[in-house]
Amino acid sequence: MFAGRGVLVVLFFCLLSIPPAFGQKSKAQLQQEKQRNLAKIKEVEGILSETVAKKTNSLGELNALNQRIRQQENLINSIKGEIGLLDGEISENNDIIEALERDLQQLRKELTDMLYAAQKTKNSISPLSFLFSAQSLNDLLTRLRYMEQYAQARELQAKQIVKVQDELAGQVKAIEGKRAEMQTLLNEQMAESRNLAELKKKQDNLVKTLAKQEKKLRGDLESTKKTIAMLDKKIEEIIREELARAKREASKDAVALSSNFEENKSKFSYPVSGFVSLGFGRQAHPVLKGVILQNEGVNIQTKKGEKVRSIFEGEVRAVAVMPTIGNSVIINHGNYFTVYSGLKEVFVRTGQKVATNEEIGEVMTNSDGVSELRFRIYKDRTPLDPQQWLGRL
Repeated sequence: MFAGRGVLVVLFFCLLSIPPAFGQKSKAQLQQEKQRNLAKIKEVEGILSETVAKKTNSLGELNALNQRIRQQENLINSIKGEIGLLDGEISENNDIIEALERDLQQLRKELTDMLYAAQKTKNSISPLSFLFSAQSLNDLLTRLRYMEQYAQARELQAKQIVKVQDELAGQVKAIEGKRAEMQTLLNEQMAESRNLAELKKKQDNLVKTLAKQEKKLRGDLESTKKTIAMLDKKIEEIIREELARAKREASKDAVALSSNFEENKSKFSYPVSGFVSLGFGRQAHPVLKGVILQNEGVNIQTKKGEKVRSIFEGEVRAVAVMPTIGNSVIINHGNYFTVYSGLKEVFVRTGQKVATNEEIGEVMTNSDGVSELRFRIYKDRTPLDPQQWLGRL
């Protein structure tokens, strides 16, 4: 009987060691995710503090605050994931404890029954009488083996009781530790949720303040659109010239470079640290209602003085100066092109070969304290979504 129950208990222990179900994150993964979120929060806090210091209530401040809220929500989700795993572990521990308690109760009953039966036998007939009443030598040996096995069974039963008691005590201690850990996580979640509520309150107030500056926002937007149109024209001219040159030369090196660029899709490092403040394609303006923004790349908001790096080896084909958005560098990678705009300083020159992750300039910081790089990727003359080509930021 006990062997069957023992197998059941072992199965419970085995369940604890089974890897998480497909798609479910492990405790280690959730803790790593939480650490990444905390590191990202620290980085975004630094970017946000630079915009807040200017006290100009800019879109850059709103973008940083929006990103800070997203990171806060990610952090809370990581904590919730840990709590969910702990809750499952505690439930499994409770099941094991219940099984062990049932086993212990049954073992004690069986031992009590054995002792009671032994006492009755002792009262009715002594062990010596039991042995000497044997009818033959074989019968005597059989009775001796029976008495030895009976004594061993009682000893084994007692050992099993001690073993189950020890396992039960270990499980109780483990569950107490998990409950304490869960309480810590619940307290952490509550604190982070309060932080999130404060951030959303700031966000709401900032949006209301910016909405009152509609005339200025529309003026800034029109100015930026004109500058971007000039940049688009410059990029178009350079790419057209480069494609014509490549067609004339038909360089094998250019073909190989294009192929290598394609092979690294989704693996490229971001050209600068920070966060994506404006994605690729069409999207609504964060404040102005009914206004749609069209972006041919991504905007990456970062810290003042951050260095910008080439995402892949190639050749600088142009360095252009654009009003309000700073310098731009265009790098050729075969029939692919990368464009880095919003540079305060440029460290490279036209015709220069650059290596992967080589510093090509320093990001510009505007009068609102916002440091932002405009980054694009083209295949021939077609703009591509950079986030599909870049790895984790």
